[in-house]
Amino acid sequence: MANHKLKFGGVDNLAWVNDEDEANSSSKDIRPQHSKIGVTVSSPPALRIIDQSGSLKKIADHPDDKLPPTLSNEDNDQLMDFDDVLPSVGEFGTYQIILFFLTAPFCFFLAFSYFSQVFITLIDVHTCHVPQLNQSGLNLTQKRAISIPLVTQTVLGGPPAFDSCTMYDVDYELVLREGLVPNETWPTTPCRNGWDYDLEQIRYHSAITENDWVCEKAGHAPLAQAVFFLGSIVGGIVLGYIADRFGRIPALILCNLIGALAGIITAVSKSFGLFTFSRFLMGIAFDNSFTLMYILVLEYVGPTYRTLVANLSIALFYTAGTTILPWIAWGISDWRMFSLATSIPMASAIAAYWIVPESARWLLSQGQTDRAVSILRTFARINKKQVDESVYENLKTSTEEAIQASSKEPAQTVLDLLRTPRLRRNTILLTLLWALIAVVYDGHARNTANLGLSVFLTFSVASVTELPADLVLVFFLDRWGRRALAFGSLLFAAIFSLATLAVPNNQAVLTAVLAIIGRFCVNITFNIGLQYGAELIPTSVRAQGIAYVHIAGYVAAIVSPYIVDLARISPILPLTILGLLALIGAIVGLMLPETLGAVLPETIEDGENFGKDQTFWDFPCCQRPVEITPDSSSIGESPAASADTTAISPRFARGPAHRVNSLRASIRGEGFRSSLLARQRRQTHNANENEPVRQTTSLSTQPIDKRALTSHGKP
Repeated sequence: MANHKLKFGGVDNLAWVNDEDEANSSSKDIRPQHSKIGVTVSSPPALRIIDQSGSLKKIADHPDDKLPPTLSNEDNDQLMDFDDVLPSVGEFGTYQIILFFLTAPFCFFLAFSYFSQVFITLIDVHTCHVPQLNQSGLNLTQKRAISIPLVTQTVLGGPPAFDSCTMYDVDYELVLREGLVPNETWPTTPCRNGWDYDLEQIRYHSAITENDWVCEKAGHAPLAQAVFFLGSIVGGIVLGYIADRFGRIPALILCNLIGALAGIITAVSKSFGLFTFSRFLMGIAFDNSFTLMYILVLEYVGPTYRTLVANLSIALFYTAGTTILPWIAWGISDWRMFSLATSIPMASAIAAYWIVPESARWLLSQGQTDRAVSILRTFARINKKQVDESVYENLKTSTEEAIQASSKEPAQTVLDLLRTPRLRRNTILLTLLWALIAVVYDGHARNTANLGLSVFLTFSVASVTELPADLVLVFFLDRWGRRALAFGSLLFAAIFSLATLAVPNNQAVLTAVLAIIGRFCVNITFNIGLQYGAELIPTSVRAQGIAYVHIAGYVAAIVSPYIVDLARISPILPLTILGLLALIGAIVGLMLPETLGAVLPETIEDGENFGKDQTFWDFPCCQRPVEITPDSSSIGESPAASADTTAISPRFARGPAHRVNSLRASIRGEGFRSSLLARQRRQTHNANENEPVRQTTSLSTQPIDKRALTSHGKP
């Protein structure tokens, strides 16, 4: 006799049955009204939750290895979406593992396109070149001692240093002949014959040293980086439209080809205008070169495994890419060849056309059900799963009904996020939080060149912190909650950044250690920020809302290169400003509602009401577990049915697996299909609301399955 189990969203769930079934629990002919938790098309009277090991077991163990006809018919009448079909074809089988490893090159492309300019525009100590001293026999330090004035940094202090932009305007033949010592009365003049550059730390001439983008042209490098982020804004809008109009795979291939072209133009550029244009193109490509692949893979993975896949891909592949990037630059020691080496491989993304499946969710949203089903059949075949043909037919029918229902509803826009007071407040806070995170994250990453040590070593060590940061999320995000971790990580980032103010000027190693720990804390917050937006913004406008939030982050990141460039005034300024911004971000994070275990909002009304039952001092990490023992009389004599169920505070009760924390890094809102079906369910339910229905209490007061509480449901 086969042992059937009802599954939804990849995890075993409790079953809904009515009072008559409960009363007849000793009989094998139990007919449940629902096979899923949550609001369905029609709700039976007096719903009760029955433990899986009790009545549900009797349903599954039906004679002849078949479920009762009523259950099968009920399932066939249910609306079905992609998440319902995924467990049938495999939630994390061979095909998903293959796709997981296919994210590796795209993680590398993201790291290379994002941080390559750090090593293209390296700059170290530079002073005016004095041709009269070429034949003096003096080394560079001795030449500077008699030709370059010393300046003392007046902002936050600092040791005297050679001026980078002025030289003494004197007769150097007389100075050498008489052995004169420079003094403050000597006249000075701006550099007239170029500059002498120290290459001890940076090893090779960069775009800055080759083109003399220093002194009055010192703003060229941060301007090029700012234009890079402008390109990111354009790329997010244009490529997002292409992805929605023509599919994820064409957009993925196009943006990576743009990245490859941008790297080639960078390498051959001879003017600042062409160089800036190439950085604009690279900005268009950098985010989408990985994000489209990342989301596509996550949507084919069951909710139970998304935490692992989402964090592990970043922790392993992105960390590896950022860690080896400085050593590629160190080994090549030529900024033009380095640009080619890190961009041309992006052209290999064209192979995705043949080896990466198109997004089934997108195909269903476009009505291309036959193609979506064909992909699902491929998953089932490679994962060695047997799927009943009725599952695919039900999916096709449900998709058609959902699209028809959606076409009758007025379209909602991102402006709807600002129409109601509570949702408007959360949207503004979320936007501000992400903007601060974007600036602090980017600033910490680029400021490694200002720490007084080898930029190759410090950048590599700081990049390694991505791995433990992701592991922290894996182990603690679903235990401590978003608010606590976001606040704590940003607070500690601020503490360690501002602590550099107390470090003596000659303690570069200690400054670097504090800065790298701060970077580790920011890495944690960055990944939390990705998830926060996906969970707080309602499904109906999630795609537009998250795009808006991320565009705001790109706009804010434009100032990041200029913050880092303040090191020309004082090396302490960048970390001081970044620390203060992190402190502000920590306070903003505390003002958002907690989303751990909550049922994600689908409508604008859901978003407005989300978190109303929470107080400022509600933190899941501080809640004491509460034991809830089901009524044994309602589950027969099954010993397992009387097992204790442990729950955390009802405010953080975990909802259905398909809607709880299942949008990790869903940057472009891949919940379109689920929202269509949910609205169709609500329409049908509202049409029957005049019927007498006695429903159980809300999710926050119902007994909670212990396994649902301990499983990781976020992607």
